[in-house]
Amino acid sequence: MLPAVHGLLARPLSSYYLLIASSVLLLVIGLTMVFSATSVMAYAEKGSAFGAVRNQLVFAVLGLVGFWICQRLPAGTLRFLGVYVLGAAVVLLGLLDFLMALKAVEILKEPTLGPLHAELLWLYIGPVGIQPSELAKLGVVLWGADVIARKGASLGYWRELSMPLFPVIGLMFVLVGYNDLGTMLVLLALIIGLLWAAGVRLRVFAALGVLGLAGIGLLIAAASRGAGSGTEGEPNYRLQRLTTFLTSPEKCDFDLCYQILQGRSAIYEGGWFGVGLGKGALKWNWLPAADNDFIFAVVAEELGVVGCMVIVALFAVLAYTGFRIARRVEDPFRRLAATGITTWLVAQAVINIGGVVGLLPITGLPLPFISAGGSALVVTMAGVGILASFARAEPEAARALHARPPSRWVRLVWAPLPPLPPPRRPGPSRPSARKAGNRASADKGGVGRR
Repeated sequence: MLPAVHGLLARPLSSYYLLIASSVLLLVIGLTMVFSATSVMAYAEKGSAFGAVRNQLVFAVLGLVGFWICQRLPAGTLRFLGVYVLGAAVVLLGLLDFLMALKAVEILKEPTLGPLHAELLWLYIGPVGIQPSELAKLGVVLWGADVIARKGASLGYWRELSMPLFPVIGLMFVLVGYNDLGTMLVLLALIIGLLWAAGVRLRVFAALGVLGLAGIGLLIAAASRGAGSGTEGEPNYRLQRLTTFLTSPEKCDFDLCYQILQGRSAIYEGGWFGVGLGKGALKWNWLPAADNDFIFAVVAEELGVVGCMVIVALFAVLAYTGFRIARRVEDPFRRLAATGITTWLVAQAVINIGGVVGLLPITGLPLPFISAGGSALVVTMAGVGILASFARAEPEAARALHARPPSRWVRLVWAPLPPLPPPRRPGPSRPSARKAGNRASADKGGVGRR
């Protein structure tokens, strides 16, 4: 068994196929679970069970388009686009926070200004809605990987880290964390992944940890002043989430712990093999955010522990593949960006699943590929497309593709050939090395005899 697995992993394009297989399976499971989690309520409210999953299918198609585009882009183009993606995210986040702040201080009754309308994490420009925090993840990956790759060995100096990396990261933490503390934690994990892949000293991570904890404390306090879904004068919902996590369910207030208790009830009802796909009862408006933040609880109820382990295993394969790509590519930008994207997806999955099962506080993060949500799915698929491009650029994969190139129409429709890596340096063969050793020993003997 193990030799067969090693043989498959040794093939040149194994990283690419592992990435595609795990992502496609997660996407199919996600579409199935979104339909299961929303069909009952959608039929009761709108007379059609397919309303929510139809929207998710549209975003899945847009995500596949994003995957296709990003898979075709060379590394140089991705480096060039990074600053523009990050700039667009900063502008959209600034508009979103500005409208929400105006409503919090009661300058505006509704967070609306002309064609712009804000709804917590969503910014609507006319009829088009987008989650700027999702775009921020991709922008930070591309821009951060480009900046760190350019600095190279000089990252060992604090002044190189302080400009421009840390100020921009601090700005992103404020803009994202004001409304979405969970995404800010994902950004923090992403930055730690980038710096770890760059080989930054451990004391930098200690400083980041202190600053991160201080920032989290300030953002928790800001919820009392209207940050996120908080309201001035009302109890701090972020602090309540933390205290309910630290309180045992038996002593917790029922209203505050309702979502946690319902999620655990779904896990308990599912058992090992679940009650059956589509047969869960808690999604009938008993479990808040059943199609989004707590869709893993619906999976646990309907597919049981086995279904949950399948999803966890697929994320584990995705994590292994992403870090394998980062380890095998030679270009520093590709290595850093692959590490950042993988850290982002894995950290978000861990935070979401940990919140549902009660191992972490609830943060309101969607589960990648599985939860309902348009912007999150499109940006996630674009990130996987970038990973797929890097997988094809692995030295052995690139040589294999150039040795037996696919047909012209495949290269036009699917993906062009990656750049061919430089040829391997020929090392000394064993016979020549043995001859050199014999010659050296003969020389020693001659000297001794003289």
